[in-house]
Amino acid sequence: MTPIALLALAAGLSVDAFAAATAKGARLRRITLTSAIGIGLMFGAMEALTPVIGWALGRVLQGLVVEVDHWIAFGLLVAVGGHMAIRAIRELRAPPAPEADTAEPVVRRGWGGMALTALATSIDAAAVGVSLAFVDVNIVLAAVMIGLVTAIMATLGVLIGKTAGERLGSRAELAGGLVLIAIGAIILHSHLTAGPPLL
Repeated sequence: MTPIALLALAAGLSVDAFAAATAKGARLRRITLTSAIGIGLMFGAMEALTPVIGWALGRVLQGLVVEVDHWIAFGLLVAVGGHMAIRAIRELRAPPAPEADTAEPVVRRGWGGMALTALATSIDAAAVGVSLAFVDVNIVLAAVMIGLVTAIMATLGVLIGKTAGERLGSRAELAGGLVLIAIGAIILHSHLTAGPPLL
């Protein structure tokens, strides 16, 4: 998998965290750079860890599914990307929430609650990690890139959430879902045609 493909994968996976962070930023009255960076690092750490767990599971199963590994990689990426895209479309079609005075003055959920949110948004990355076990990829480089891109995206999401609103996160999630589907299709095409890998 090329660095460009890894970057695209990292961007696709980071949009869940971006959407959640944007929603959080939209609900905060006061946002500090320190709190935004802290939230970003929390999301980045979780997003870097879960693909490694999925990759380790995929490596265990690889010998058992070697004949259909490309179909598994394709199916997982399409499932994750499709789920993200459908969820984003539903959120974009939903009527905007009334602007009641529900803004939080500071991050009240604490780091425990934020860690649970970060974990929830990174579950999909574990499934993608399984698919990475079936392609030529340096999992350490992939995890670092995914974590770094997610940390940056989540930090930006918190900072711009107040002005951009939650729908920006939904649009980004839709784009990220389509990117993951495209990567899955390219992986499948490369295996079925026995040509040089495009990723």
